[in-house]
Amino acid sequence: MIKQKNVVKNTGMLLALNIAKMFFPFVTLPYLTRVLSVDTYGTVAYVKTVMSYMQILVDFGFVLSATKDVIQAKHNKDELEHVIGDTIVGKMLLGIGALLVLLVLIAALPILRNNALYTLLSYVVVFESIFLLEFLFRGLEIMHVITIRFIVMKTLSTLLTFALVKSDADLLLIPLFDILSSLVAVLMAVYEVWKLGLRPKFTGIQKAVRTIRQSMVYFFSNAASTSFNALSTLIIGVQISQAQVAYWSVCMQVINAIQACYTPIADGVYPEMIKSRNLALIRKIVKIFLPLVAVGCCLAYVFAGLGMYILGGEEYLVAVPVFRTLIPVLFFGFLSVMFGWPVLGSIGKEREATFSTVCSVVLHIALLVLLIVTDTFTLINIAIVRSVTEMVFFGIRFFFFRKYRNLFETKNAGVTN
Repeated sequence: MIKQKNVVKNTGMLLALNIAKMFFPFVTLPYLTRVLSVDTYGTVAYVKTVMSYMQILVDFGFVLSATKDVIQAKHNKDELEHVIGDTIVGKMLLGIGALLVLLVLIAALPILRNNALYTLLSYVVVFESIFLLEFLFRGLEIMHVITIRFIVMKTLSTLLTFALVKSDADLLLIPLFDILSSLVAVLMAVYEVWKLGLRPKFTGIQKAVRTIRQSMVYFFSNAASTSFNALSTLIIGVQISQAQVAYWSVCMQVINAIQACYTPIADGVYPEMIKSRNLALIRKIVKIFLPLVAVGCCLAYVFAGLGMYILGGEEYLVAVPVFRTLIPVLFFGFLSVMFGWPVLGSIGKEREATFSTVCSVVLHIALLVLLIVTDTFTLINIAIVRSVTEMVFFGIRFFFFRKYRNLFETKNAGVTN
């Protein structure tokens, strides 16, 4: 029962974290859409999308691979300290590489080029995330550290935004506040590591490079997964307009916020599934949460108009049909997450999990290109493409689950060894 209690506790803390991740954007979104023009908010959303790619590049799957390393080394202090140090060095190398990529994107993309300083300041927050050490706290199963730190960080930046951001002229204050709040979070993380009596040890550049190689399979999966939502935004900014970016981004922010509630469920059971491969635990979670997801999808459809008015105002009501078209992403997204790393990852089928994501993204890109070529690149059609690819995504993962189901244990959920 102790293992079961740990799963519940960690899942609860990650759920609180993701509720906070949903809460703070929903607080700031209605404010920013009203004090900023549609075009300027489109810029904010566009840069945020680019930063999601930069974050994936800097993280490079370490939140999964390094978490596994921490779990395996948690009873050996020296080995654990080397895992921490080598992961930090690896992520710093990736951070430098991501900055070079960003400079190329600034030169190539008009929206970024016209807002170069804002873009570079936004990247500082991404680089700071290297030192948050989320993989360590996940691996040690002390999720409350991550949750408390995030809430403090976002409370600070949100209060500063409300107090000082009043118009388009204050645009640069947004990333500056994020930099400050992220620095506070880094200091909190360093303090927690000090309390644990851990001191990062660096083996060397070669070891850091090896850790990057080991994380590559996770990186491709996460990068492809991010491409589902982010790629469409990038193309909209090039093909249509900043205003259309704003409409699409508001819809996707709601979708992403709801999907964020799925992540703590998967992350909470991931360490336990690695240790036990308990298929009954996955079945139990799906039976409990899938009906709730279905009800939530119905409510989202019915109240889409009211929600869009609250979040964006009258100017954003044109996006209601787009949001409703995206609702299948919410339903199948839950299944895709649960049958990903908690299921396929726990039985050593990382390549299959990555393959499912990459195949779905290739289909996603192909369908977007088809829309461009046929001159049907509209927000509604993009939403249809996104929904279709999410269904295919789950279908591939479910196929692999059925193929390898004999690798799981089938003991009753909640019964420990």
